[in-house]
Amino acid sequence: MKKILFTSVVALVLIACGGSGTETKEQPKEEPKQETAAPSPSDNPDYEKGLALIAASDCLTCHKVDEKLTGPAYRDVANKYENTESNIKMLAEKIVKGGTGVWGEIPMTPHPAITPADAEQMVKYIFLLKNK
Repeated sequence: MKKILFTSVVALVLIACGGSGTETKEQPKEEPKQETAAPSPSDNPDYEKGLALIAASDCLTCHKVDEKLTGPAYRDVANKYENTESNIKMLAEKIVKGGTGVWGEIPMTPHPAITPADAEQMVKYIFLLKNK
């Protein structure tokens, strides 16, 4: 009786563990598909140029990339406006001449020492921060 019980337990263990005597053929592993990563904004030449201009100015006194200070976060500006030539020119003009009313009552001070071309480069950098 003990032999039958022992044999039954061993048989059940073998069946439960997959040792039923039939071998399974191992499936070949598929190569993982390599997805093309989206290009990083920092790969764009406008990124480095704009970042350098912003770092050399007083812009970071009132703005940060992801959080509002005195002025809006750069990412919020990028998400609000479509990246068009007319918006680049309009926002560059606001950098040079200043502005008020779009982001609240606190005015953006004018920056007449910044050339329109440099201001446009700054705006191009900001647009690269847009959430996709």
